Amino acid sequence: MSSIAITDLTVPRDVDSVSRPVVALSATSVTKNWENARHQHRKAQLIYSARGILNCEIEDGVWIVPPQCAIWIPGDLPHSARGAGETECYCLFVEPDAAPDLPKTCCTISVSPLLRELMLKAAGIAELYAPGGREDRLIAVLLDELVAAPVEDLHLPMPRDPRLRSLAEMMLADPTDKTSKADWATRIGMSERSMSRLLPHEIGMSFGRWRRQLHVILALQRLTKGDSVQTVAFELGYENASGFVTMFRKAVGKPPARYLSDRASGAQLAPVPGIMLPDGISI
Repeated sequence: MSSIAITDLTVPRDVDSVSRPVVALSATSVTKNWENARHQHRKAQLIYSARGILNCEIEDGVWIVPPQCAIWIPGDLPHSARGAGETECYCLFVEPDAAPDLPKTCCTISVSPLLRELMLKAAGIAELYAPGGREDRLIAVLLDELVAAPVEDLHLPMPRDPRLRSLAEMMLADPTDKTSKADWATRIGMSERSMSRLLPHEIGMSFGRWRRQLHVILALQRLTKGDSVQTVAFELGYENASGFVTMFRKAVGKPPARYLSDRASGAQLAPVPGIMLPDGISI
């Protein structure tokens, strides 16, 4: 199957009617952003970013998919996706019973060089490849590698409580805001104690950890677009680059330059949280 434009990818496709375990395609957008509105299909979906930043949202969580990473979306799960700027992605639509032990929940996975090459090869196979033939065997190996791929925690959940959702959106709108936790609580009409108790219940982490992870993912978005560490540090409100690098290393286990170098080479990386920015906020 040849490469298609992102504009074709965003048009609804009846992938569920294709009687094969896997349907693979690739898509490229060179000059503009794109968005695939909320939809669902019976087949599960894997979206791999070869170039650019992809964003995906489901009901209770948001993801960013940086280059060389992929997101797994189970079948029948409503979701939307969008890309920013130049993007190149590969999509697999997979029958839920195509292989044992496929992920049952939405997650991000680490893509090995072998899995990447298998996806690229599969994108050139006709939808109705011959059962039992060479292409069928290649798909079987791809499924084996997909099942074995390490799951990464690239997900940063968003709270559902309207007050906490407002807090998250305000922090996203101005990540350099150094307002204290107590003042944030006042701003959203809660006591600091109530906010501290409700946040872990809603998102599984404290206010401080959420804010640190927010900074990591915003930094990752900018760094993968070519911004310097110093520029990103200042944009996120750090007084100097060293303070930002220290925060980044504590969060992911490596300084930014090493992290990006390892991702480009396909090395195993520490988990990094992911989040999609609200509409209207530049990334």
